[in-house]
This record gives sequence, C-alpha cells and structure tokens, in this order.
Amino acid sequence: MSTAKESQRVIIFDTTLRDGEQSPGASMNLEEKIRIAETLEEMGVDIIEAGFPIASPGDFESVREIAKLVKNSVVCGLARATRNDIDRCAEAIRPAKRGRIHTFISTSPLHMKHKLQMDPERVHEAVIDSVTYARRFTDDVEWSGEDGSRSDHDFLCRCIESAIKAGARTINIPDTVGYAIPDEFAALIRTIINRVPNIDKAIISVHCHNDLGLAVANSLAAVDAGARQIECTINGLGERAGNAAMEEIVMALRTRQDRMPFVSNVKTENIMKASRLVSAVTGFVVQPNKAIVGANAFAHEAGIHQDGVLKHAATYEIMTPESVGLSASKIVLGKHSGRHAFREKLKELGYDLGDNAVEDAFVRFKELADKKKDVFNEDLMALVDDEVVRVNDRVHVIGLDIHCGTKTPPKAELELEIDGVMKSCKATGDGPVDAAFNCVKALIPHEARLQLYQVMAVTQGTDAQAEVTVRLEENGKTTNGQAADTDTIVASVKAYVNALNKLLVKRAKTEPPAMTA
Repeated sequence: MSTAKESQRVIIFDTTLRDGEQSPGASMNLEEKIRIAETLEEMGVDIIEAGFPIASPGDFESVREIAKLVKNSVVCGLARATRNDIDRCAEAIRPAKRGRIHTFISTSPLHMKHKLQMDPERVHEAVIDSVTYARRFTDDVEWSGEDGSRSDHDFLCRCIESAIKAGARTINIPDTVGYAIPDEFAALIRTIINRVPNIDKAIISVHCHNDLGLAVANSLAAVDAGARQIECTINGLGERAGNAAMEEIVMALRTRQDRMPFVSNVKTENIMKASRLVSAVTGFVVQPNKAIVGANAFAHEAGIHQDGVLKHAATYEIMTPESVGLSASKIVLGKHSGRHAFREKLKELGYDLGDNAVEDAFVRFKELADKKKDVFNEDLMALVDDEVVRVNDRVHVIGLDIHCGTKTPPKAELELEIDGVMKSCKATGDGPVDAAFNCVKALIPHEARLQLYQVMAVTQGTDAQAEVTVRLEENGKTTNGQAADTDTIVASVKAYVNALNKLLVKRAKTEPPAMTA
C-alpha cells in the first residue's frame, strides 16, 4: 500500500469482547469469545481488544487463548495504569503473533478529583510510568486519557506528548460518557494535532459512547479531522447506550466516498454473519429498525418506495443488501436436500463448520424441514446460531410435553440431561411457558429471577421458527439465553436452559474490578 493510500486508511479496533461485554447480561464464555474473535479476524478487523486480563481468571484465559489462535489481527488487552494490570496483560497477550497493551487513566478534572482522588501531577507521572513500563513487554502500546472529551485541553495535550515520548504508538481519545457533539469533538482532534509537537509519531484513535446517539457521528467527524483509528463494537454493543457501531462506521465510509475518502480493511459482506453471531451469543436482539443490520434495514412497505425500488434499487437503497452479506430471503433447501447442498448453502451464508458440526446441523435441518414447508436462509442461520449458543452446556433439553387450553390447567412434562444424568419432572403454571419454566426450576433449583422473556419470528408465516431470548438475574449476575424452534414453548425452554447453563459458569467467576475507558 502506498503512503498516500495508507494515510487514508482507517484502522478498525473492535472492542466487542471487552467493552461490549460490559453490557449487563452480555457475558460470554470462552468458546463464544473465541468464535467471535475468529469471525472478527475473518472480517479483516485490524485490532481485537480481547478483554481486560486482570478483571478475572476467565478474562485472562480468554485473552490468552485468543492470542494463541489469531494470526492476522493484532490482539489487545486492557490495563489500568498500574504495574499489576500491565504485568497481567503482558502475560495474556504473550502468545500473540502481534500483541498490544492498551493502558489508560482518567484525565478529566471530574474523574481525577472524584474517581482517582489524584492531582494532575500524579496523573501525569502515572501516564509516563505506565507507558514506559508497558513498553518493556511490547513495542505496540496504546494510551487512553479516559473522559478525554471533558478534559482540560492543555493538560490532555501535555499527557499525550509525554505518553508518545514514553513510547505509545497509538493515542486514544475517549468520549467515555457520550457527552461530545461532532463539531466539538472534531475540534478537539484538530487541537491535539496542532498543539502536540510529537503527534506525528503516533496514530490518533477515538472511542465514542452513544449516550446521546452520536457515537458514530463523533467517530466519523474525528476521522475527518485527522484521527485514523476508530474503536467500535458489533451491533454497537456496550455499557449504557453502547459504543459506536462498527457496521455503521464501515458502511458509512464505503457508501460516502464522495465526502469521506477513507478506507478500512473490513470485508463488509461478513457484517450480517458477525451481527447475528454476537446477537445469538449475548441474547441482545437487534432492533428491527437498526441501521445496516436491522430486519427492516432493507425492507420497503410504502407503495411509493416499493415502486421506486422495483424500477431502480438506488431510488431508496443507498447500499445493496449483498454488500453487508444479506441475501434475499428465498426457498433454498427442502427435506429432500442432501448433505453436499446443505454444506454449500452454509458456506454461501458465511458459515465454515467442521465435519462434526455440519453433521449435527444437518440432522437438525432435516428435523426442521419435516416441520416446516419452506426453509429460508434466515431459518438456516437461526439453526446454526442456535447450535453455537449451546456449545459445552451442562444441561440439555431432551423432551417436553405440554397440555394447555381453555378447559384444563396448563401442565408440563420435561426431561433434562444434567451432567449426563436424565431427570424428569411434571409441573403446572399460569400458562404453558410458566408451567415449563416451573419444571426447569424443580430440576435445577435456583433463585434466579426472570428479567426478560422475548419472542420473535425468524421468518413470516404460521410455521415460522420462534427465536426466544431469556434474561436471568441472580445475586447481581445476569445471563442471556437464546434458542430457536418452530415450537415457541420448546424454544422458550431451550433459551431458559441456555441462560441457566451460562449462570452455572458465571457463579464460579470472580467479580471484575471497575473499568470503563
């Protein structure tokens, strides 16, 4: 790549596995994180922030395992400005072909006074010490001034200059609380470029939160002002209102080359696959009107719009569905289809599964084809995603029988396999779902409260698969479960059990220390 082209390249730093996981209930297990990391690398993401190694043994393990597997993307770990954090991070990323330590400390007056209880001089010293120490382990060190958008400009520029002098190659300016507006944030980036004498020795990054719905707008404004790295997440996942959504950023850059002549390495055709995977793993359903990846993003119901699109797609579509990996919903397979056609269709949809996984999915496809007259691409995607969320579960749904209606009280008979042992139960409830859930509670005693129960149809029609999301909370810990089935009650029980499986794992985890950035 030439120098001119390189100056127009925007580095995509994905923090779905770190900042995204800070969303309440969005915790992921090791297998899920690895699958997401592999998908991000396949997409062409430049840097994968795999976690916060000192937060818990689970976070350390996930960063270390991802560091072993990923070959093309840089694997990054987060660390506060302390030697213990940096040591733990360095150990976690050590196996990586290319590893980065991302260290941060607050620089705003509000954070320094009330959060850190440190004066500016001590913070400045900590910046120098942390970056200098991190450089002992890798030459790829990123420094962030937390709450950068609300920091005093003179002090922020002083910290940036010192961080670069100490060896930071990337300087990140976070809008930690989503407070900035685009022209203000762009002005801050220009101020840094104009006032920090050694800024040419580092790449300017931005990390914008979406509290005012401006994360993507602020990120793009910063790029226009000179930033060349954007920190973002799939589906905009993240704490509070979330982060800048990667899919919106890369498609904005691709679509509006006339105003933003910048490029990224992301293969946009993989966007839908990544979006669905993150949704399936976290249980966070994408809203229908979400830009780029929402179910209605390419839907046209108004007659005028339909007429225009039929005559010329560009009348109401500024990008093609295929450009984000969305194929038209059409019948692709039936109950007479063979393994070869099934495998090829999965590849077409962006799934590259091993032989055993394909065989398992094929068996479930045959079961689905017997129940459903028409099998759509979305059905196959839901089927494979459902396999993903149930990897290594301790509890499996074996059988379910429901009796309900207007004449008899709802009754459920449930059979579960728990750690290899078959157990069954009968229970009643206020409705079929309540009766089935009561069975689960009887077989797996727990005090978890049901916080969310959500049902969505994967496709149209009365024989559509139901995709159910369940959120459970126990002692401050939340987990999401998700499952799909043509029978809504079966999908509900599978989702509930999936959430319980995650809760069983989470019970053993230690609580992470406070973090943000």
